[in-house]
Amino acid sequence: MNQNPDSPDAYVQILRQKAPEYMDLLTAKTDQEFEAAFDALLQKAVTHLESNKDHFSKLDEEGLSAVLAAHLSVPGLSVTQETHSNGHVDLTIEADHCVPARKKLGEAKIYDGPAYHLKGLEQLLGRYSTGREGRGLLIIYCRKPNIAGAVVSIRKKMDEVLPLNQKGPTIDHKNRWWFLSAHGHTCGENVQVGHIGCNLYSDL
Repeated sequence: MNQNPDSPDAYVQILRQKAPEYMDLLTAKTDQEFEAAFDALLQKAVTHLESNKDHFSKLDEEGLSAVLAAHLSVPGLSVTQETHSNGHVDLTIEADHCVPARKKLGEAKIYDGPAYHLKGLEQLLGRYSTGREGRGLLIIYCRKPNIAGAVVSIRKKMDEVLPLNQKGPTIDHKNRWWFLSAHGHTCGENVQVGHIGCNLYSDL
């Protein structure tokens, strides 16, 4: 029997075919499922920045984050900049069509060594995060050559000093130049942060 093309089931099937990450985001039942779906959307946004790096070469951190926010924004996922959360956080991501609704905070830094990265981590966890949000984001816009080495140097430093009450060594992520860390938060729970490398080096 042919399915009515105007039926809700047919619409859902179209969405699953055209935007599987979006459907995975909306239908996520656990935090793990939500983070996996969000990572897929974020990877597309990061790839867009990397593929167009020459066009964005004059943008500062705020400008690059504006491009990232625009590419991440889809129906049901609102991404805003400089929203107030104990200060003005770079990115606020709200999935208000999910059940339960989910919120993420993100800080972004143009790479300038591990110490500058840790400054962003301190802002994200020490100032902006209440502990209620999901996995935090720390975006690494790398305009220097050898992003792989930059990420290794950040991880080495973090694993040496265990900043912001870091719980053990940093954790591998399946995406290249991404990694995770877990930190004891003042709320009394551990909070995870995703560190997202974005390769914007250009020799032009």
